[in-house]
Amino acid sequence: MDQLLFRMADFLSRPPGFYFLIAAMVISTALVPFGLTNVVTYALSVAAIVITSVVLIQGYRDTAAIHAKLDEIIVSMRENRNEVVGLEHEQPEHIAAAVERLEEEANGRGRLVKNGKSMHGVD
Repeated sequence: MDQLLFRMADFLSRPPGFYFLIAAMVISTALVPFGLTNVVTYALSVAAIVITSVVLIQGYRDTAAIHAKLDEIIVSMRENRNEVVGLEHEQPEHIAAAVERLEEEANGRGRLVKNGKSMHGVD
C-alpha cells in the first residue's frame, strides 16, 4: 500500500498530476447545472483530501531525505559527534535540550565573525 501511495503522491506532485486534478475539478463543476451538486461537493472534497495527502507525503519524503543527508554529514566528520544522529526521533523536550547544548557549545568555541561583525550580535 505504501508503494501505491508514494507513486500516487509522486504523480500528483508533478505537472501531469496537477493537470489531472484540474480537469477532474472542471468536469465536476460542469455537472452542477445538471443537478449534481452533491456529486460536485463530494468530488471537490475528495480532491482537497488527496491534495493535502500529497503535500504531507512529499513533505515526509523531503524531511526524511534531509535527515539522512545531515546524518551522513555528521557521521562522515572526523569528530565524534554522532549523538545528534537520529535526534528527530526523540521527544520535543530532548530535542530542545540538545539544541540548547549545541548552541552553548558553539558560543563557547568563539564567536563566528563575518565581514568584521560578530554573527551573535556582540562585537
